[in-house]
Amino acid sequence: MEITRLAATMCLLVVALLCLRENAAARVYIDINSPGLKRLPIAVVDFAGITEGTELADIIRSDLDFTGLFVFINKNAFIEDATAPFNPDNWKPLGIDAVVKGTAEAEADGTLSVVASVYDVVESSNILKKKYASRKDLIRPLAHKIADDIYEALTGQKSCFGSRIVFIGQEGDRKSIYLMDYDGQRVKKIVSKGDVTMKAHWSPDGKKLFYSSLRNGRWGIYELDFDTVSEEKLFSSGATDLAGDVTQDGSYLLFSSSGKGSPNIYRLHLGTKIVTRLTHSDYIEVSPSASPDGKSIVYVADKSTVPQLYIMSTDGMDSRRLTFEGSYNTSPEWSRAGDLIVYSGREGGRFQIYTIKPNGTELKQLTDTGNNEEPSFSPDGRLITFTSDRDGAKGVYVMTVNGDGQKRISPRNIRAFGPSWSH
Repeated sequence: MEITRLAATMCLLVVALLCLRENAAARVYIDINSPGLKRLPIAVVDFAGITEGTELADIIRSDLDFTGLFVFINKNAFIEDATAPFNPDNWKPLGIDAVVKGTAEAEADGTLSVVASVYDVVESSNILKKKYASRKDLIRPLAHKIADDIYEALTGQKSCFGSRIVFIGQEGDRKSIYLMDYDGQRVKKIVSKGDVTMKAHWSPDGKKLFYSSLRNGRWGIYELDFDTVSEEKLFSSGATDLAGDVTQDGSYLLFSSSGKGSPNIYRLHLGTKIVTRLTHSDYIEVSPSASPDGKSIVYVADKSTVPQLYIMSTDGMDSRRLTFEGSYNTSPEWSRAGDLIVYSGREGGRFQIYTIKPNGTELKQLTDTGNNEEPSFSPDGRLITFTSDRDGAKGVYVMTVNGDGQKRISPRNIRAFGPSWSH
């Protein structure tokens, strides 16, 4: 097995030395929950100083554009360059509401030092000013951090720019677990062992992964700890054991096992390693996902002859059917806010991505091209990653929670599937 040391990938030294927010609590520039949301016209000027300033600005611009909440104009139209003091009169004729400017310098020890500012054009005010420090080889995580602070200053919400996605990648007959940034950059193989490795699931703190792997003809559920760069086998029944979701408090791993006959739902206490069986039927019951409040579990069962989604309490009681449409519904996942469940359902011979409210209302189909499966919410709930074969080979895609902006982010030289978004 190859477990790559992830210190540089997982950690970013960002030191915020100065932070200025004027009237931050009083004004939200973009209400992302408003049904009448309008995109904010914004300019991101190439940062002054060393050449890395242009790369930083490009990544920040790409991050903000990724959200679909901002409107950009060609930077060739800018009247004011990075070295000039901010002057709102230079931006008003361009219809710009907010301007991002900054400087990037190399310190004597090789550290990259950056100052980023956000200006309100209409009120001629400085919304945000912050200083950062990072190693030069971590310029992408640094840019994501700056973009996250800009996003929060303008929306009052956290972004997903610093989050990561794991997926299963297949090269030849070998399946491995890969890690990448939310936008598909910095792809890295982190686990490569076993004949078959299934979709991984994150711990809430982002420090561990849980996954199933078939090794030497025997299924096992494994835990990968990023801090210690070590793997531990947590459970193996001798039958098929498939890892599911981790509860939001980090206490339990949900999983399915056929160790006692038909696959049923279990939970494993991650501290004591005690396993508790939650369902006791002859039906196939798999793919558990826990609600954020820790009170419910959505899962898949074939009680109605075809797989449908059901919801039960965390003790396995009070099961109720959630979905009534589609001939094969699977791979449910609860949003972090608990307001939506995303899943894959077969309709017309192909799998598509759907969302539904936990009370069974507001069913919405998000995809319609190719087969689309294995959805996973971004931590802010505004994006969904999923597997699609629309280009002929399986790849990892992202889209908004409304189905807009669908695009592939995984490398084209790897058959990629089973994405899971960090918390």
